[in-house]
Amino acid sequence: MSVVAVLRLPLAVDLSGFVKLLQRMQVPHRVSEEAGEQVLWVPANISEDVRSLYERFPAGDPDQQLDIPVAQTMRRPGFVEQLRHSKATAGILLLCLIVGAVTVLGENLSTMHWFTFLDFRVIGDYIEFTPLDEGLAAGQWWRLVTPMLIHFGFLHLAMNGMWYWELGRRIEARQGSINLIGLTLLFSLVSNYAQYWFSGATLFGGLSGVLYGLLGHCWIFQLLSPNPAYRLPRGVLVMMLVWLVLCLSGLVSMIGFGEIANAAHVGGLLIGCFTGLLGGLYNRRKLAV
Repeated sequence: MSVVAVLRLPLAVDLSGFVKLLQRMQVPHRVSEEAGEQVLWVPANISEDVRSLYERFPAGDPDQQLDIPVAQTMRRPGFVEQLRHSKATAGILLLCLIVGAVTVLGENLSTMHWFTFLDFRVIGDYIEFTPLDEGLAAGQWWRLVTPMLIHFGFLHLAMNGMWYWELGRRIEARQGSINLIGLTLLFSLVSNYAQYWFSGATLFGGLSGVLYGLLGHCWIFQLLSPNPAYRLPRGVLVMMLVWLVLCLSGLVSMIGFGEIANAAHVGGLLIGCFTGLLGGLYNRRKLAV
């Protein structure tokens, strides 16, 4: 649904009363500040009605004299309905489940080597990795992204799956399935290569680098082009960033959580912030036209 700027007013004008009236009427809207003005955005199909409403009630309806019927509370969509609107998100998670079953959550090295960043073979108690350039020369380009499907243990898979379901659905709802898949592959590529560049030939995997990419994307996109779909609770953002700092400090590994792919987390967050910047600026410019 396209939105248009229905009002452009000086910052000195008090728009709070009219905004409260729109909230009572459950009219979709948002207010932004641009070039020293406050701009009210509404769906294009109701823009004339909102403009007429402002002409009649510029201060809103503080005494609530208007008879506005109370709308029925919207029913929260069920799980099946959410799946129907989040096919790409569910598809990525299904692939993680399949790979988790095939690799026995990282226990079966004979199958896990199909999905790792570097191919390898087990020689006694040692693992011999194939150099990256040899793997790419052999056409094994899928290895650049498939480590995101590998998980080491049920808790690893459950936590990553929960966060991907939460963040992936938001992006799919606002930007579509193709964009979500494209961003997921991009974040996986960057975070995997960052981890390889930092740690060398090691076994690593999981969606966490992608998750930090999705988080950074939603965060910066929302700052530049606000939308309810990307409005994350502040506590979620703070918690994820604090967790990143704790992992970087080495404390998480010290207390028994194992080795953490810190480079993948940082790489994912940085590329996610970059795509959020590009997407947010593009969307903001598109809305202003």
